[in-house]
Amino acid sequence: MRARRLTRTLTCIAVLSLAAAGCGLSGGSGSGDATAGGCKVDKGNVGPGKLTGDVKGDITFQTTNLKKDFGGYFNGVIAAFEKAHPGTKVKWIDDPGDATFTQRLVADAQGCTLPDVVNINVNTAIALTRNGYLLDLDKKAPDAGKPFVPALWKSSMYADASGTKVHSVLPWYSGGIVQTFNTDLMKQAGLDPAKPPTTVLGLFADAQKVAEASDGKYYAFLANPQLRIPADWQQMGIKIFSADGKKFTFADDPKTAQWVEAMTKLYKAGGMPRDSLSSTQDPANVFGQGKLVYGPTNPNFLRFIQQNNPSVYEKTGVARFMLDDLGHTVGAPQYIGTAATSKNAPTALAFAQFLTNAQNQLEWAKDPNVVIFPSTTASLDDPFFQSVEGTDPFAEARKIVASDRKTATADEVALTPGELNAFSAQIQLAMQGKKSAEDALEEAQSKGNELIEQGS
Repeated sequence: MRARRLTRTLTCIAVLSLAAAGCGLSGGSGSGDATAGGCKVDKGNVGPGKLTGDVKGDITFQTTNLKKDFGGYFNGVIAAFEKAHPGTKVKWIDDPGDATFTQRLVADAQGCTLPDVVNINVNTAIALTRNGYLLDLDKKAPDAGKPFVPALWKSSMYADASGTKVHSVLPWYSGGIVQTFNTDLMKQAGLDPAKPPTTVLGLFADAQKVAEASDGKYYAFLANPQLRIPADWQQMGIKIFSADGKKFTFADDPKTAQWVEAMTKLYKAGGMPRDSLSSTQDPANVFGQGKLVYGPTNPNFLRFIQQNNPSVYEKTGVARFMLDDLGHTVGAPQYIGTAATSKNAPTALAFAQFLTNAQNQLEWAKDPNVVIFPSTTASLDDPFFQSVEGTDPFAEARKIVASDRKTATADEVALTPGELNAFSAQIQLAMQGKKSAEDALEEAQSKGNELIEQGS
């Protein structure tokens, strides 16, 4: 269940507009030219054989909305790299990371001006890999995966122009995932905070007890299905896509109907605020008001509660996320890619590996102003994660996520906004008693497959 899908707008950009520039990698003409995504490049950047060459000269490094808060850290990494490799110069630029991020990087790629080393998300990694704009690390740096957690490295693969899955990016930092809950409200509902649920349907069973005990004074969680899909489905082991990723199959699994029925039962019982069925309100704010038993799953949310609602923070519990049928958690990390179009690829690759090495990842993770978890085994084995002091919610979260990162994968399913809206609309009808779970899911799957066919 790889996160193999872009939003339809991004797919159009990646498939249609990039077609004009040419896709994939080739050896070029008899003059010895090579191409990457239609750009002329050094022959050593493409084709078989390990990347070789001196680490020297100038490169450009681009991050995504990190300069304001972490300038000191990155300037230090750059200075250390330049000191270790005399004659190198790293120019750092920082992209705001807004909604047009992938489109702008695609435009840079088309213009053969992609930064030498670039911080990208999964959607951008898919687009750039498919069209040959990132180094194939399996060929160019066959040992690149050694520092990283094996499960994460194995799952961080995306299809090239031929459809072959390759390693084109180095996994970097991620946010992690945990269960959070208001321990006082759990006790009021007759639940034991020391025994949180271990499955998605187990969570709904506990939430039903909340509905029965709360009398509308507090709730289990918000009702909008968009807050729970496709994450719940994926943890339940539901096959959301066909094996080739070309159509939806979630309605074919009886477990999906069980999930919709559980959502419907809980909504009717008053376990969710009535006005939250299609609301876009932030569950972090509602949890901070002491009105939700279960809070957001991102550990960074705990810092928000600590700073804004200290009394709620004091009674917030944390537990490992429900592994369910999947057996592990998923979550796409941030990535570091090296441009196949780089005019100084050996230096760019060396810097990408330096930035993501265990020492530098650990140093950043220790910054008290950031809640991130590294992707290297050695970083996670450090006492900072393995011997965490304190029993407050954030300390507990750090212990849990550090352990979880050893088995987590990058196989996060990504739905487009159109697909998510189409699915949610049908599930909302079921929750209101206007459709059966089976009918709602069949219609949702049909609409989703129409969107795939339309490319929108």
